[in-house]
Amino acid sequence: MINAKRLSGRISIITGGGNGIGEATAWRLSQEGAAVAVADFNEEAAKRVCQRLTDAGGDAISVFTNVLNSDSILKLTSEVTKRWGRIDILINSAGGFDQFLPITDISDEEWDKVVELNLRSTFSCCRAVIPIMTKQHYGRIINIASQAGVAPSPNAPSYLPYAAAKAGVIGFTKLLARDVGQFGITVNAISPGTTATERVVRIRGPETLQNMASLNPMRKLVEPEDSAATAAFLASDDARLITGTNINVNAGTVM
Repeated sequence: MINAKRLSGRISIITGGGNGIGEATAWRLSQEGAAVAVADFNEEAAKRVCQRLTDAGGDAISVFTNVLNSDSILKLTSEVTKRWGRIDILINSAGGFDQFLPITDISDEEWDKVVELNLRSTFSCCRAVIPIMTKQHYGRIINIASQAGVAPSPNAPSYLPYAAAKAGVIGFTKLLARDVGQFGITVNAISPGTTATERVVRIRGPETLQNMASLNPMRKLVEPEDSAATAAFLASDDARLITGTNINVNAGTVM
């Protein structure tokens, strides 16, 4: 059930907010009362999500953001603080990969591209908001990792550079949580199972996804809204003493 007041007055940034888990999280946080900056490299997608939020009565802006460019990230935080005066919540949802390759076919460039998009982007965005949250003595950071970074899935292949990057996100989350806890900042990760986003459906196909769902303990397909609900909880004061954790949202595929 959505609590329309749980995040009232909170200011959030969601990278990768133009689609998939990021879009679902933007909607959920907005429905729970947060103002939302939808940050995405796909400017049109960010604008579309922003319009959806404002049409529903939410307070939102869209910001073109390249999470691989530090200047672009600083421009994002500047626009948000100029508009609302603070940053309370950061959801690092930007990431992913485009193909599966065996290790012998993974070039140095391919490895770097995937690791930078999924791991370095998380570091860079956290680095940009930490000074603001430290000054406020308040912050909620939620990093979207993956079950691929926890353990190999028994019913689906994982991609090596992606799994390595997401494992790095989980380790980074724990260490950052320790370092910034004294400033009232919590840092947690969510590891979704294979989720039926538009990108994943394109890469794996609907038939493969349904077969994967039939093999997990709950016989359920993981949807973007499942991770979005978990993110809203971690962003709220209901989770005020939860930090340095990784929550698996995967219908029991990996335990």
